[in-house]
Amino acid sequence: MQKYEHNFFVFAVVFIPLHKYQIRTYIMKNQATQAFNTEDTLSLLDLRFKAHPWHGINIGKEAPDTITAFIEIVPTDTVKYEVDKRTGYLCVDRPQKYSNVVPALYGFVPQTYCGEKVAELSNYRMYRDDIVGDGDPLDICVLTEKDITHGDIIMKVRPIGGLRLIDGGEADDKLIAVLDNDSVYGDFNDISQLPFLVLERIRHYFTTYKDIPGNPERRCMLAATYGVEEAKDVIRRAMLDYHKLFEDKKATDKAKTEKESDTKPSAPRRKKTE
Repeated sequence: MQKYEHNFFVFAVVFIPLHKYQIRTYIMKNQATQAFNTEDTLSLLDLRFKAHPWHGINIGKEAPDTITAFIEIVPTDTVKYEVDKRTGYLCVDRPQKYSNVVPALYGFVPQTYCGEKVAELSNYRMYRDDIVGDGDPLDICVLTEKDITHGDIIMKVRPIGGLRLIDGGEADDKLIAVLDNDSVYGDFNDISQLPFLVLERIRHYFTTYKDIPGNPERRCMLAATYGVEEAKDVIRRAMLDYHKLFEDKKATDKAKTEKESDTKPSAPRRKKTE
């Protein structure tokens, strides 16, 4: 009997538009729903739409030691996919015109932003003052011995280092991480432990993948390869930049709303009828 009651409750949650209070009361009174976590059940109604990969997915409670990575492209992709910032959907950025293949899983770290703090570190390390953030979430490469056949997935990873890249005067760091508990890379704690050819393949890809054959000008410059502690510093800075970005946006939206309400004409008063 409990099995049927349990299944009916699932049907009710999914198809009947009940008020949260009604659902909470039902959970408390009905013994058949003990297997359900109350907050998880309520979140089914709150999260009726797919979370935006950049803003709706949490970076992780253990950041920067262990973080969430959203994977956009894998080594077998012949097309470069990229998350559309407005909609959150994975879209075709461009076909791969030349024989450059991404050497690892590639994507970004949710709830990060390459802004003032990230650029500040690049300027400090390079004795410059003209580098700015690229205005994107923090890029990441994930190493694993498993064959992941498609992107648009999230995974728990551990950063072990990164590449300090400068792309047209913008800080464009590429974190290097390993899949948590991976059979081959899971015990690696720092980029210095990687085999030389694995690291060299990653460096070569990111310093050449935007170059046009026949054009000697390099678009991306590799300034440094750094270890795990520097990578964690970059993550912390990107998290601060993300927080500042949306605090500024909230303030701007609030000021805009207040300005619109001040300029909106007030409704005429009605005359009293005797």
